[in-house]
Amino acid sequence: MEPSHWWELLYHQVKQTSYWEWTSTISQIASVYFAQKNNVLVYPTGILGVVIAAYLYFFVASPPLYAEGCVHIYYFFVSLYGWWVWTRKNAQDQPEYPILWSTHSERLFSVLIWTTSWLVLYLVLDLLTDSNTPGLDSFVSSSAITAMWLMAKRKVENWFFWIISNVIAIPLHIYKSFYLFTLMYLIFLIMAVIGHKKWVSQVQSQHT
Repeated sequence: MEPSHWWELLYHQVKQTSYWEWTSTISQIASVYFAQKNNVLVYPTGILGVVIAAYLYFFVASPPLYAEGCVHIYYFFVSLYGWWVWTRKNAQDQPEYPILWSTHSERLFSVLIWTTSWLVLYLVLDLLTDSNTPGLDSFVSSSAITAMWLMAKRKVENWFFWIISNVIAIPLHIYKSFYLFTLMYLIFLIMAVIGHKKWVSQVQSQHT
């Protein structure tokens, strides 16, 4: 595809994008920005974005995108949990759950979440839907599911899973001709790389 044709398709998609889609997209980008900053606003902005997205997937998309909608419901509940975790303070008025690397057991549990959700989503998409990309679709979602859990726990590794999810989501959305979403995931990828660098630096500064 010629670059000029790609931009033309992107332009037409932008023109056709609804107010609710824009609101969801901007809210989710803002959420990633606040996550980079280790700011609890990651959760209210993220919740707004995923609630709107879930509504669009279930009630506006035709036919409904049930798998994406269900994943966003998961995002909603994990975001509520993460919001509670991030606002906890100790006796010194410091975060009770600061940014840290995962322990060995937490990493093993993360891999378990990742592989299990990937297998379950793959089987659901392959056996119960007409998806022609069940492997990649389930891989993107399972990586994001794991990333959300680790972010709620304020673990540095959450950025690793966001990076993986976004790297696969970009070509997947190009293949599906969702060029606006492709651009969004490219922005997410860049922000995730920056976020990982910032969180690693913060962990190092806490131990100096």
